[in-house]
Amino acid sequence: MDKEAIADLIDAKHSELITWLQNQPDEFWTLGPESKWTTGQQTLHLLQSIIPLNNVLSLPKFLLRFKYGKANRPVRTYDAVAKRYHELLIDAKGTTFKGSKNMKVPKLSDKQYLLNRLQTEEKKLQYKTRRISDHNLDTVVLPHPLMGKMPVRELIMWTAHHVEHHTEILKKRY
Repeated sequence: MDKEAIADLIDAKHSELITWLQNQPDEFWTLGPESKWTTGQQTLHLLQSIIPLNNVLSLPKFLLRFKYGKANRPVRTYDAVAKRYHELLIDAKGTTFKGSKNMKVPKLSDKQYLLNRLQTEEKKLQYKTRRISDHNLDTVVLPHPLMGKMPVRELIMWTAHHVEHHTEILKKRY
């Protein structure tokens, strides 16, 4: 998938989620199904996953290559990344990324701030996706807490899929 298509996909997936969240009753923000995340927690989780990616993509790419190495395989397609993610989710049996464990329920008063922040981070990721070279997208690898080291192109595609995954969960539960 080329850079423009990935950036457009990021925009489409986030737009769908944010529109859906804005149209939900306020009580869903703080009350969720028993032992499941609220819509506020889902939003916070997505924000917790995109901010570190944006931060690391601001670093010089030679530092990333030095710290994490270079890709040793061809880049997977969007569908292959999504399929691998779901396979690993099944194997993880409900294990949650450490930053999202025991997550507090965001207050309703924080809803607009969190939605605005998610939109801002999503726009940053689109910009960075369009600016990074194809060479760096395909050769620089970054660690993912569940999937291991991945080329940046795959990690950005995964981010779009991650939003889609959580949007589907929210739509099913609410």
